[in-house]
Amino acid sequence: MSPRKSDATRRRLLDAATADFAAHGIAGARVDRIAAAAGINKAQLYAYFGDKLGLFGAVFRLHADAVVEAVPFTADDLPQYAVRLYETAMERPELIRLAAWAKLEGVGTNNLVTESSAVTVKLEAIAEAQRAGRVTASIDPQDVLALVLAMALTWSAAGLSATAAPDDPPEAHTRRKQALAQAVAGAFGALNP
Repeated sequence: MSPRKSDATRRRLLDAATADFAAHGIAGARVDRIAAAAGINKAQLYAYFGDKLGLFGAVFRLHADAVVEAVPFTADDLPQYAVRLYETAMERPELIRLAAWAKLEGVGTNNLVTESSAVTVKLEAIAEAQRAGRVTASIDPQDVLALVLAMALTWSAAGLSATAAPDDPPEAHTRRKQALAQAVAGAFGALNP
């Protein structure tokens, strides 16, 4: 199989698997349904990804890496980072559903994400901003990052409040983003600016 055809087949598989995993979860996804949607046989799927969990890992990495690229991080502007995450959750709801399914089904995603070094960089940046007095120093950097992520995803499918949708009125998105930025700034802003 030529490299171009192989890449196209892999992409079709990842697209079909994204839809199936996002809709049905890991346990509910069916390899035969994914292979049929991608226009290949199951043997090819197994040759590419090994098993269903390997396929899920590839799907999760694909979307997580895209979010890391789309949402640059700066510890000096956590409110805007949270707002960009909110926007990305509207644009890429499949990642939120994939992460929610993984958590519900007890599948760890930390080892599935190639951005683990990016997490370390974020934590170091938060710690440096804390030392410089730009971010509240009384909260561990890991907890700051976890809380900012949780706040940014409040209106996503993973949140407990009403789920926002891309086609909500623009003023609703604006209101949420302003509230999010204000809440993050209030929670983690420097105590003595």
